Amino acid sequence: MITIIDYEMGNLGSVAKAFQFLGVECEVTQDPKRVVQADKIVFPGVGAFEDCIANLKKKGLDQAILQAINSEKPFLGICLGLQALFEKSEEGGAHPGLGILKGPVVKFHVNLKVPHMGWNQIIFSSGKTKNCPLLKGVSEGSYVYFIHSYYGVPEDKTVIVAQTDYEVRFASMVWKDHLFATQFHPEKSQKVGLRMLKNFAEL
Repeated sequence: MITIIDYEMGNLGSVAKAFQFLGVECEVTQDPKRVVQADKIVFPGVGAFEDCIANLKKKGLDQAILQAINSEKPFLGICLGLQALFEKSEEGGAHPGLGILKGPVVKFHVNLKVPHMGWNQIIFSSGKTKNCPLLKGVSEGSYVYFIHSYYGVPEDKTVIVAQTDYEVRFASMVWKDHLFATQFHPEKSQKVGLRMLKNFAEL
């Protein structure tokens, strides 16, 4: 059973449908107890950082997420669900995040169009990448789907397993033990994304 966190923001339906397409049982919940009890957890998200953290706290889901990660359950953050794991974001000012990953979330300062939206490639960032379970069967240079104006900058560069170029090179996927997070949307990334979700389900 995969538990998808519902904090009233994000693309819950498309994430659930992707797992259902793969024949993987999943549930969508706002109940912190269900998150703590889950076998595996997916934390999707689209929207504003400040609203995300406020909604999590209002429902007690922030503590449930911390407890679940500390208990070493497989955890996948997607898009805003990656950004919320960082210490702080400069989106709309300066707002604290969950602090699970050290470092800030910053805005693109590029000459290209922002938000960064559409298909772009993932670049494997280190020898560690080949051992990442979510990337099993995924080739370097694969195209995945993005829509974001901000990106996380991990203080610990060893957690970065994939990067993407958008005038600047940013971390598009991180991995630390049982914690995985993608800036792109695997549920919108067709065969490549479905392979990653299948790999997560099979952990």
